[in-house]
Amino acid sequence: RDNFSPNGATILNFDFSLDFNLSPLDNQEAAITNLFYLNNMMHDIWFEHGFDESSGNFQTTNYSNQGAGGDFVFADAQDGSGFNNANFGTPPDGFSPRMQMFLWSPPGASGEDRVNILNGSIAGEYTGVGASFGTRLPITEPLTGSLALAIDATGDIYDSCQPLINSAAINGNIAILRRGDCEFGFKVLAVENAGAIAAIVVNNVPGAAAGMAPGADGDTVDIPSIMISQALGESLISALENGETITANLLGPDLTDFIDGDFDNGIIAHEYGHGISNRLTGGPSAAGCLQNNEQMGEGWSDWFGLMITMKSTDLSDDARGIGTFAISQPIIGGGIRPARYSTDFAENGFTYNASNTLAQPHGIGFVWATVLWDLTWAYIDKYGFDPDMFNGNGGNNKVMKLVIDGLKLQPCGPGFVDGRDAILAADMATTGGVDQCLIWEVFAARGLGINADQGATNLRGDQIEDFTMPLSSDPSLVNCSVLSIDEFSKDSLSIYPNPTQTELSISTPKNLGNVAITLVDINGRVVLEIRQELFNTITLNTSQLQSGIYILNFKGGNFNYNEKIIKN
Repeated sequence: RDNFSPNGATILNFDFSLDFNLSPLDNQEAAITNLFYLNNMMHDIWFEHGFDESSGNFQTTNYSNQGAGGDFVFADAQDGSGFNNANFGTPPDGFSPRMQMFLWSPPGASGEDRVNILNGSIAGEYTGVGASFGTRLPITEPLTGSLALAIDATGDIYDSCQPLINSAAINGNIAILRRGDCEFGFKVLAVENAGAIAAIVVNNVPGAAAGMAPGADGDTVDIPSIMISQALGESLISALENGETITANLLGPDLTDFIDGDFDNGIIAHEYGHGISNRLTGGPSAAGCLQNNEQMGEGWSDWFGLMITMKSTDLSDDARGIGTFAISQPIIGGGIRPARYSTDFAENGFTYNASNTLAQPHGIGFVWATVLWDLTWAYIDKYGFDPDMFNGNGGNNKVMKLVIDGLKLQPCGPGFVDGRDAILAADMATTGGVDQCLIWEVFAARGLGINADQGATNLRGDQIEDFTMPLSSDPSLVNCSVLSIDEFSKDSLSIYPNPTQTELSISTPKNLGNVAITLVDINGRVVLEIRQELFNTITLNTSQLQSGIYILNFKGGNFNYNEKIIKN
């Protein structure tokens, strides 16, 4: 139903019944509600990790007065303009994006529009292709009418490319016209202006019917139209020329067994993720920086979908398929990517080199998401998993913020190496480089080592993989933390006051031995460095430091720990 929205009444109760044994059309209230809920969850979750008002998020009112408001998401459930897909169009900050969610055809089902000839010499059930403009063909109640040839004055008199001469015969009927060589929108508008209730366009070449684009006039067309094959159409024309009176009805596809993508939360998150990556790459005013051939937009979107559907019982080598619900597979199915996502190379052994040959853009994105998924589990292995997606402090939360920060730092038109370097830079900027080693290990294992070469980011086939780690003497690795979350507890230390002004106290009830203590500014410069026995309380003079954010690093014999310090 066009422009339909669920009604929660005055009590705002949107708890609608859902029965997957029914047609998607019988579950519209639940479908739209789920789509609304997931869009708002994506807004709220990723706001907490950096996709906020100043970064160009999608929000009606920007309460911080940063960024441009008025750009909430238009989300269309059961959009009838296509099947077996979904999309998200992202304009610059301040302009609303549009999400289109489609139905998916189950195995063996037909998504074709229907033309039923009810009488005459060629009565029967046929199929065609509805136009991409005008009113959609009805799904449940057929549009019924008598067929009438549309006749113009010159050339092919049945192509409606010239002024019509039989408007009275067309008025109130379904017009029959040939494809001809003028625009589809022009010819359908012509018969609409003559009073036609619908149009059947006859293809001018053998074979199946084709899609009809709007051209210059399609946006002003209101009636539905459908193209049929040349064979069927010419038979209809001949029958009408011979004086037959023919009645037909037009219907959209039979959607009874179709699958509604509005219930595949991974797909919804994937599409919303396109908005995030497009707004953040190059800044919110750009929104067009992911057009190059090596861009990884589909990869970030898969990863967004994986992240918001994680559970505390998941394991790193579990295999996660994308789109399994939409394509009628069980949750353990293969999905719509070259392999399922898993850290297990036996399940997913793809590396950077595969981006040279896999399909663009989804195959390229799949390789990038494979690396991000490995990175996610490396963070969870180190910092644990926190089911609180908003304010948690687990490895999943840390990597969510890291990837968002990386998107903000990478250049317009990025390649894989650009994306890798932006994530490394984000870690350096926010932690002083605590996880540089971990990040390098993950990327190098998938062929994005230090000598990997992305070539020209607008070319396919010039990516060169490399599995080499940086030298351990690389200055960027000096602050790498090698301990897991269980090996050193931050409760061992008390650091106060934080924020600080003139001095910073460090207190510990344990004798942590001879410890190197380093204070690094956000640009990676060491501003204070001492080594001493760390026991009871020591005090650092911070009076000469400039205001800003610093990383305080403690490196002992069996631990390496960082704490963020704010100097006022």
